[in-house]
Amino acid sequence: MTQKLPKFAVLQLSGCAGCEVSLLNATDWLHQYELVYMPLVISADNVPDVDILLVSGGVQTSEDLYKLSHAIHHANEVVAVGTCAISGGVTNLGNRDDVRDLFLSQAERHHLPRMLPKCRPIDDFITVSRYLPGCPPTPQLFMQLLTPDPDYTQKKTVCQECGRKKLRDMKPNHFFGAQQGSPDPDICLINQGYPCVGSSTRAGCDALCTKPGHPCVGCRGPSDAFIEKDAEHWFSSIQKVFESMTNVPSQEIQEVMRSPQLSLFLFQFADYDQKARPIRPKEKIL
Repeated sequence: MTQKLPKFAVLQLSGCAGCEVSLLNATDWLHQYELVYMPLVISADNVPDVDILLVSGGVQTSEDLYKLSHAIHHANEVVAVGTCAISGGVTNLGNRDDVRDLFLSQAERHHLPRMLPKCRPIDDFITVSRYLPGCPPTPQLFMQLLTPDPDYTQKKTVCQECGRKKLRDMKPNHFFGAQQGSPDPDICLINQGYPCVGSSTRAGCDALCTKPGHPCVGCRGPSDAFIEKDAEHWFSSIQKVFESMTNVPSQEIQEVMRSPQLSLFLFQFADYDQKARPIRPKEKIL
């Protein structure tokens, strides 16, 4: 008698499908789960009854909210996957009146779903069982979510996974742009003048960006040390790291932290502020 596999579905809201591609690269789940719904690869009208519902993308339109509110009734467990589902993602930065008015003015003519005021995380509307942050989460993290390894241990920060040496006698006077220069592969990127926030970012990605020389921008969200802190705490703590490891003027540090390079993900650390939104216990975050 063939054993029935647990079923899971992937509900795609407003996003880029990067999380879905990463999941498809994690092929080990094929023999342990039955994927019954994912619009990217499986056509179906609605989400059927499943054991686990993975939700990617943010709630940007009335159609997103409709799909989400109906799908959760068919799942035993709901997991928010990726930056968009957890924090609203890239489109959350487009909350500008002129852009919003442009889309809203065309909605009826083109029969598009009504645009909501801004793209919002799914736990603004529903209860989430677990969170899988990343942009996108790596295939390995998807496997740990779907088929947990009891021996799996995760370091606390990306900085610990990176393993580059921090030097006390190497302090840059200014920051470089993310794509400038050729960083030494053995020395901390901050020492070399690159604004990297790996010391504050949740581990689990195996430092895929920093090891080849790209500064961490925080797409995995805050480490456990920050999740239960208020929004001001993470900002001042990251600034202190930059101040202690560089001779970069304070004003320049503040400007860099608010630059497009970092603000896309770094400001979403504030989405974990328990004073501002539903509580996201660190025990629920992979």
